[in-house]
Amino acid sequence: MKTSTKTASSKERAPWKEKEGKGLHGTLVYLRQHWQLYVIFLLPAFALTIIFRYIPMGGILIAFEDYNAIKGFLGSPFVGFKHFQRFLSSPDFLAYLVNTLKLSIYGLLWGFPIPILLAFLLNRVESSKIKQKIQLVLYMPNFISVIVLCGIVRILLSVTGPVNLLLGTSTDFMTMPEAFRTIYIASGIWQGAGWGSIMYTAALSNASQELKEAAVIDGANIFQQIKAVEWPAIKDVVIIQFIMSAGNIMSIGFEKAYALQTDLNMKTSEIISTYVYKKGLLDGDYGFSTAVGLFNTVINLILLITVNKIVARMNEGKGL
Repeated sequence: MKTSTKTASSKERAPWKEKEGKGLHGTLVYLRQHWQLYVIFLLPAFALTIIFRYIPMGGILIAFEDYNAIKGFLGSPFVGFKHFQRFLSSPDFLAYLVNTLKLSIYGLLWGFPIPILLAFLLNRVESSKIKQKIQLVLYMPNFISVIVLCGIVRILLSVTGPVNLLLGTSTDFMTMPEAFRTIYIASGIWQGAGWGSIMYTAALSNASQELKEAAVIDGANIFQQIKAVEWPAIKDVVIIQFIMSAGNIMSIGFEKAYALQTDLNMKTSEIISTYVYKKGLLDGDYGFSTAVGLFNTVINLILLITVNKIVARMNEGKGL
């Protein structure tokens, strides 16, 4: 009886296996016959990736040369690590590095949790219409360009601006070195927190409503509901975003810092990216600016790998 049962079950499964085999074989045959179509389809993306991602990596050679735009890569004299030594031995090196790290770390500590909190708050809004209106208001600042945002900040914080009128003072906040980091970080949070909450809001949609209702019935408060039901749903997303954010600590774009920079707040506003911009494009010292930029990139890579390993050890081996 056992033998007959096994034989019958194998016969019942055989047609499915045959169909799967035929389907796979048919797909392979089709790919072989029409491979030219897939090559034509993938060729533009492959070519764009090579041209705009990999070929520009050759520009790293400028960091090791006394680069002359007329002579080019091959004609410019090779100087080795001269530019790196010049930057590391510069009396301003430590100040630029500290300013960059402070701006990044403070921005990460203050700015990273805000989108998560917004996602938890939005998840509490039951009315879909009200939720959409709130999301629209939160997402709008993300579509404001950096330069326009900096112009708004300068107007708001000017001597005759709304902030001084409200406080009854006449302080020029843009000339205060101690106020630059607060202005930079606060404006960044206002602009990007709403947009950054999208992925967390989407992840919270996967949270079990049954578990949430059961927690409410059991008398769990809001914090207990978040800890038991909602946090596990977004934990992996939060970890990935934290690793990426921590790994990009040194990658602060020069646009915003440069647009908010004044002669009087240079003490805290001059960071590595603005220094590279000034040395490379304004002074024409291409080799030195490339070396500084490469140094910045290497530090970012080291931070990314280090943070990923630390988080993986703390999170049961789960990282990037």
